[in-house]
Amino acid sequence: MPGPSAERMLYCADLKLSEVAERLACRLDGDGDVDVNRVTGIDVAQAGDLTFLANSRYANALRSTQAAAVILADDAEAAPCSMLRTPTPYLAFARAVGLFGDAVRPCPGVDPSTSVAPNVSLGDGVSIGPFVSIGSGASIGARTVVHPGVHIGPGAVIGADCVLHSHVAVRERVVIGDRVVLQNAAVVGSDGYGFAQRPDGTHEKIPQLGIVVLEADVEIGAHVAIDRPAIGETRIREGAKIDNLVQIGHGVDIGRHVLLAAQVGIAGSTTVEDAVVLAGQVGVNGHVTIGKGTRATGQTGITNSVAPGSFISGLPAIDNRAWRKAAASFQTLPALRKKVAALERRLAALEAGSPSGE
Repeated sequence: MPGPSAERMLYCADLKLSEVAERLACRLDGDGDVDVNRVTGIDVAQAGDLTFLANSRYANALRSTQAAAVILADDAEAAPCSMLRTPTPYLAFARAVGLFGDAVRPCPGVDPSTSVAPNVSLGDGVSIGPFVSIGSGASIGARTVVHPGVHIGPGAVIGADCVLHSHVAVRERVVIGDRVVLQNAAVVGSDGYGFAQRPDGTHEKIPQLGIVVLEADVEIGAHVAIDRPAIGETRIREGAKIDNLVQIGHGVDIGRHVLLAAQVGIAGSTTVEDAVVLAGQVGVNGHVTIGKGTRATGQTGITNSVAPGSFISGLPAIDNRAWRKAAASFQTLPALRKKVAALERRLAALEAGSPSGE
């Protein structure tokens, strides 16, 4: 007899909807005795599923959903099933996934294959997987999980309740706060890109002796590189979330609760103030400041400092509304060019036929 599907295996046993409502702090509208056993999308939900509506574009799917229950806003239209009402449906959905998720946590202890220097400090309940290397003088806080193949350099400090996924590299003297998550193959503390030109045109490497600091509740995506400076520090402040394949240059200061999407690149000595959002492939020059609350759309090129609260696009970055108007005109430029050329020919003909030559 075949076993349960992989998708089903990711979820725990059934819960009563009334219990889910209580644990998610939602208002129950419907039958609290309904059994639910997983969270899934509104367009594929079936009996026993809990789904959610956080975007009005899916209102039609709500009307025909087969879900056992749906999480939705207080003022959303009624669903044909039991409902969990909340002012923040997307946040409730995020917590519901955690509620039903069957997360696999390694048992505490240090795998025998791991290399741990004699003077390393390990907090209570840490879990260190196979083939991890921990350098001299490093410190790892309580309940932190270090997955296989991670390298932690000499003197590194890692806080409590962190998760370091496989192949992460935490270089020497890096400081990481509590509840930080490093996804696979992230590199924290790589050398900054610094070279001094010699008289003969060749380049001499500038030693990169500074540190990198990740404050509490930061999450770093897969294959992110965060460089250390020659002197001073690179700092990622509390609550910042960084997507995959992002490059943070040496001496950069990332503010609290900043969101950086995939393939963002930030050159050295730049300051990104609190609550900034940079969409995918945004590029930022060095030695500039991006003001608090700024939002930049995908592929924006930020070449100069940006005032707080800006909404920018394009290269070089300008106000989003101005950029949208300019972008809308791009497709008309070939026809406009032909029209201007035709007008220039007519003007030249008129001038050639004028007795005064004017």
